[in-house]
Amino acid sequence: MSDQLPSQPSEQPKPQRHRFKVFLLLIVLIAIGGWGINARIDAAAKLEKETNDQTIPTVAVIQASHGPMYEDVVLPATVQAWHEAPIYARTNGYLKDWVTDIGTFVKAGDLLAEIETPEIDAQLRQAEADLATAEANNQLAQTTAKRWQALLKTNSVSKQEADEKIGDAAAKEALVASARANLERLNELEGFKRVTAPFDGTITARNTDTGALINAGSGGVGQELFHIAEIGRLRVYVQVPENTMQAITPDMTAELHFMEYPQRYFTATLTRTANALDPATRTLLIELEVDNEKGELLPGSYAEAHMKLPLSNDIVHVPVNTLLFRSSGLQVATVDAENKAQLKTITIGRDYGKDVEVTSGLAPGESVIVNPPDSLANGQAVHVVPSEQKQNEAEKKDGDNKKP
Repeated sequence: MSDQLPSQPSEQPKPQRHRFKVFLLLIVLIAIGGWGINARIDAAAKLEKETNDQTIPTVAVIQASHGPMYEDVVLPATVQAWHEAPIYARTNGYLKDWVTDIGTFVKAGDLLAEIETPEIDAQLRQAEADLATAEANNQLAQTTAKRWQALLKTNSVSKQEADEKIGDAAAKEALVASARANLERLNELEGFKRVTAPFDGTITARNTDTGALINAGSGGVGQELFHIAEIGRLRVYVQVPENTMQAITPDMTAELHFMEYPQRYFTATLTRTANALDPATRTLLIELEVDNEKGELLPGSYAEAHMKLPLSNDIVHVPVNTLLFRSSGLQVATVDAENKAQLKTITIGRDYGKDVEVTSGLAPGESVIVNPPDSLANGQAVHVVPSEQKQNEAEKKDGDNKKP
């Protein structure tokens, strides 16, 4: 028997293997094409999203907040004595002597100076003599009238003569009263020889000296002899502007600052107001009282009155970079719950430089857009970012622009 080789597996025909490779290649091409199409779709969607996002402005917002509960107001103040008066002479003569000088504390009724009045002294002596003469004449007239009344009862004299005597007695009695009144007047003038203090206080001026001619009265002839001031308490007058006068309350206090006491403040309380505006300055005059028992403060001083005035709870504060100046008026842009801009017309009060008071048109807690675009429209959608992020982006952009 002859040996036979084992049979080998028959190879695939070449056409069949070629078709398999083509099929694999076709699958790969389809996969590559599908991936490319998906990439293009994703890129187009991303581009569309970025385009839409760029059409929506990105804004930073802050919360509109209440203004301060109190406002610190500093106003100039004038300090005056609690009581202050010039002292004039009430009689004519020459100054005999003065016993008090400037800076002297006196009590009510204390002697300040004494005046020599030779003319008044002579008139007083004459008035005393006139009174004595009038009383003597009156005594005789009264006795005569009584006698004639007794004779009239017996028809020894006529009724006419009796009436004349009675009338003369009444006239003499009136002359006594006149002479006595004149004497009392001159005695009063004699009392004015002593110039006394009208109330407790400090002598702040002395405008006369021994031997000076003294004329009575406070008119153009009379000269002020002394000036007295009560400084245990002081009156402080402040002119309050019209826009803050509604904050003045009866229990209000103020802290007074004086140049001579740079580290100290003195508490003053409100006593009264003028209840009317000065038409020239449009201010309200108020009066404060400050205790000066130690005499540290002087009348006539200049002071600064520091007052904490309550403000309305309806007032909010916003930065000036939130304002929009439109033809329809001053506005701010807020963001609602749907991230849409709402333009609101506002009324502002005082301008503090970096921020302003809003008295109407805006409520506390609303989200207000910072640096709103001029093209911003009412109801326009916006993209809100924190104000810090917006500021950092702006600073980064400015830094990039400055690079060469």
